[in-house]
Amino acid sequence: MSKQNKILIVDDEPDICEIVEMVLGDAGYIVSILSSGANVVDHVREHAIDLVVLDLGLPDVDGLSLTRTLKERSDVSVVILSGRGETTEKIIGLEIGADDYMGKPFEPRELLARVRSVLRRKSGAKEPVAESHKSLSFDGWKLDLMVRALAAPDGTPVSMSSGEFNLLRAFASHPNRVMSRDQLLNYTHDLDSPAYDRSVDVQIARLRKKIEPDPQNPTYIKTIRNAGYIFTAKVEQV
Repeated sequence: MSKQNKILIVDDEPDICEIVEMVLGDAGYIVSILSSGANVVDHVREHAIDLVVLDLGLPDVDGLSLTRTLKERSDVSVVILSGRGETTEKIIGLEIGADDYMGKPFEPRELLARVRSVLRRKSGAKEPVAESHKSLSFDGWKLDLMVRALAAPDGTPVSMSSGEFNLLRAFASHPNRVMSRDQLLNYTHDLDSPAYDRSVDVQIARLRKKIEPDPQNPTYIKTIRNAGYIFTAKVEQV
């Protein structure tokens, strides 16, 4: 690694923390640990944390609420590591912006692989954009690729998760072209996380709520049966 990424483990189980710290530390990451959620946001800011491995069952705060706060107040990546293995919990975690979700018990090497995958995506998302291609616009909407922001036709900023931004960028960069779920995963997630193939559908549903006049009858992001999705707006490069 050209940069030693900083990872924060947030879990109140010492044995879990020890295992995660060992596998991530041996891989070259700088690891810190907190056993509660009270100071997580401040710690992320003060120590320039790149990724948080977060347990949902913390003693003082709800892990899902903490995930939402982290994604709203920082660009830190979040990998949820939790004993709550229900599908509903996984969907909610992804919907509020978590970058990945693993249940306990877990395989340490798989956790390491997923952490690496998330950090690769994060690094790739921050690569500079060519000067001639800083923004994309459609029907008055403006997608700023430099600052990773979306503005509505009236200029109002639209809050977006990293996954939503990456998805809209993929669509706007390939308008009027049918894109399969696997192709979209190349832009939003790595294909080595098969358990999250359906996360594209979750992200699209959230994206439609933010840009479609009628999310139930979308005009921009249309579903093509047995093929994928197509972005039908006329896109201009700014």
